[in-house]
Amino acid sequence: MKANILAVDDEKDMTRLLQRTLEPEINCSVTMAFSAKMALSILEQKHFDLVICDIRMPGMDGFELLGQIKNNYPDLTVVMLTAFGNIESAVKAIKKGAYDFISKPFDQDEIIFKVQKALERSLLLKENKRLLKEKEFNPLQLIGKSESMQRVYDQINLVASSDVTVLITGESGTGKDLTARSIHALSPRKDKSFIPVNCPTIPENILESELFGYKKGAFTDASRDKDGLFQEADKGTIFLDEIGDIGTSIQTKLLRVLQEKEVKPLGDTKVKKIDVRIIASTNRNLKQKIANHEFREDFFYRLNVLPIELPPLRDRITDIPLLAEHLVTKHCKKLKKKPKKISQDVMDLLMKQPWPGNVRELENILVQGILYSKEKMIDLPDIPLENVSREKNNFTGFDKADINALPYKEAKEKILHEFNHDYIGAKLSVSNGNITRAAKQCHMERQALQQIIKRFNINPDNFR
Repeated sequence: MKANILAVDDEKDMTRLLQRTLEPEINCSVTMAFSAKMALSILEQKHFDLVICDIRMPGMDGFELLGQIKNNYPDLTVVMLTAFGNIESAVKAIKKGAYDFISKPFDQDEIIFKVQKALERSLLLKENKRLLKEKEFNPLQLIGKSESMQRVYDQINLVASSDVTVLITGESGTGKDLTARSIHALSPRKDKSFIPVNCPTIPENILESELFGYKKGAFTDASRDKDGLFQEADKGTIFLDEIGDIGTSIQTKLLRVLQEKEVKPLGDTKVKKIDVRIIASTNRNLKQKIANHEFREDFFYRLNVLPIELPPLRDRITDIPLLAEHLVTKHCKKLKKKPKKISQDVMDLLMKQPWPGNVRELENILVQGILYSKEKMIDLPDIPLENVSREKNNFTGFDKADINALPYKEAKEKILHEFNHDYIGAKLSVSNGNITRAAKQCHMERQALQQIIKRFNINPDNFR
């Protein structure tokens, strides 16, 4: 489907040049407007995916037009045209809500690249709006429509019907607990107990008695017989959360449970048969722990029969609008607050973060946003992301007078150098120097990112 672009400039030759440049290179149709007033009239009659607008126009200028567009069509992506060297105006436009800017006279390759990126943003916003409208939230609280989450759903459906042991891996905050609960809820054991055990929070000397139970007199305070969590989970599911943090002695005893389907309470001479589905999770690299003799290899292979790896939030940013809307709705009810919406500026900001704490971190930020916001809309001042630049582009490192004094090519190269070092450096930092993952975050081919890294002399090793 062709993208609809509205080009607004009082110089008719410029709008025609935009049309001749973009239509042969991009699957788009360019409509021309020769004043801000004419543009607003056209916008009332037709849907557009992108507006390219000059800043300096007689009557209503580009800034005023941008303001009206943001008020009337808040999701519409706007790219501003600015005269060469006028960086100050470009920064002002971006602060007012423009997605990007293009200097006149423009470089053909640059404008095609920027317009393509702007259209990608428009498409993403449109798709997210459609998904939010559908409100097809997973009743098990696993939220996401991304390809990586679809794979997780497929794996859950695949393993749920069997009794085979499942190992769920993923960073902290990615939803390992919810995944385990989803498997249980879809399994034949759904009407029986689901017993979660947070392994790292229970001291090792207590964990054994908690898991397997004990007989009266087994230790000083054992005044009566007590069933362990495995016995409580009989016919149901036990979830051993963060199993990578338990000691090797407990691993040995759990290995017997997996092999023999029986437990031996502390102080007892007899074993007890159990019928339990075991699901385990970890945020640790178990293969590395095996190499360090901190995790039994035979125990790992008993656990890792059906593995499910959960993607970090940074690798599924298209799910953030769905997640954010769901979490705000959930916590407004929980906190007994009136329903609140998330502003587009906040949503844009949320989608740019690396989220080292994943969904849990996102949830905490939104809960604070609900509590801080006084209005029906959660806006930028309500979101406690203190250490993150909230501007769409950051030119604060430039001396504007120095930039304006440079020849065009030198000024452009200096800005590009700074931008690429900041932007690519941030992506490499998140991916620990992994170029393939960084390229995925940039929505680029790996080879294209390598060329940029080489051109601007960026060393990925500095980010490992």
